[in-house]
Amino acid sequence: MTSSDDDLIPLSALNQYAYCPRRCYLIHAEGEFRDNVHTLRGTHEHERVDRERHEVSVGVRVEYGLPVWSRRLSLTGKCDAVEFRPDGAVYPVEYKHGKRKRWINDDLQLAAQALCLEEMLEHPVPKGAIFHQQSRRRREVDVDGTLRQAVEMTAENIRRILSGGKLPAPVDDARRCPECSLHDTCQPELARAADRLSELRDGLFEPDDG
Repeated sequence: MTSSDDDLIPLSALNQYAYCPRRCYLIHAEGEFRDNVHTLRGTHEHERVDRERHEVSVGVRVEYGLPVWSRRLSLTGKCDAVEFRPDGAVYPVEYKHGKRKRWINDDLQLAAQALCLEEMLEHPVPKGAIFHQQSRRRREVDVDGTLRQAVEMTAENIRRILSGGKLPAPVDDARRCPECSLHDTCQPELARAADRLSELRDGLFEPDDG
C-alpha cells in the first residue's frame, strides 16, 4: 500500500506495540509519554551512538542516524547505524541499552528497518544486528519470513488501533507493567479490575433460557 507522509507510522511504534498495544496507543494516538530510568538510559545510549564512531572492519562504510521509510508499509524512522560492506551487504545495527529482552519488540524494529532499506535501495537486507550495551555484544538477527510477516501484521494492527480511536486493554502479563514509564497514566491494575467486575456482573445476570 502507499501513503502520504501524514499517514506514516514511526518505526518505534512497532516496538511499542509488540511490547504493549495500550502503550503504543497512549504514545502515538494520545501523545502521552513519560520518562523513567529505562527510557532515559535508552535515550542516552542513542545520543552516544550519534556522537561516537565505532570501530568497524576495513572497507566498511557506516551511516549513523540514517532516515529510512517504506511507502508500501507506511513506515518511517531512523536506523541507529547502517553498515555498507565491501561485498555489497547492507547491514542495519540497532543499539539497545540493556540485555536481551524476553519479547520480540527489538527484533521487530530491526526487521522493519531492513524492509525499509530494501525498498529504498532495491537491495536485499537478510540480516542485521542488535548491539546490547549491557553486554557490549552484538546479537545477529535473521530477517526471515516469519519476522517479515510479523512486521507487516504489526504495522496493520497499529493502523487499525490508531484509526479505531479506542484505548486497547492492558497486556495480560503483569511482569511488563512495573517497568513501563506510562504505568501511572495507563493504570493497568484498575483497567483489569474493571474488566473483571464487568465479567462478574454479566455472569450474575445471565439470560433465562426457560
